[in-house]
Amino acid sequence: RAGDVVAMAMRGGKIFIRDNVGYRTAIHMKEYKERIPLLVIGGTAQDFLGEYMAGGRVVLLGLNLKNEKHKSHYIGTGMHGGVIYLRGKVEDYQLGKEVGVVEMEQEDWKFLENVIEEFCNHFSEKEYDKDEILAGNFMKLIPVTKRPYGKIYAY
Repeated sequence: RAGDVVAMAMRGGKIFIRDNVGYRTAIHMKEYKERIPLLVIGGTAQDFLGEYMAGGRVVLLGLNLKNEKHKSHYIGTGMHGGVIYLRGKVEDYQLGKEVGVVEMEQEDWKFLENVIEEFCNHFSEKEYDKDEILAGNFMKLIPVTKRPYGKIYAY
């Protein structure tokens, strides 16, 4: 288990975590040109996953959930860039008001196929099955605006 604020302000590279993460994971994650950070979490996360995310990709696999929903609340609060791929179930009230759920496209599935294969290779001692993981229910979360707090400023 990784602790709180994993991948805080991450600007590039990849982090693979076999199990769970704590609170405020991927806060302020950003991308710059071709540098797109990637965080893959095998388990689940505590509250405020992807808070104020401005770019990058987070993949939350929920492999330790047994047909339960994720317990995290405020997922994507303040998010204004990037993508969160979430495998498993969450209710609308668990999501920040700044994110929306959109349909997965072919390019999303190709991305996930590559990422999950890499995840399985990193943690081969657990004998994960890529196809079984990909058969799970995935959601794609994206920001609904590029300026979620624009109306509270004077300009």
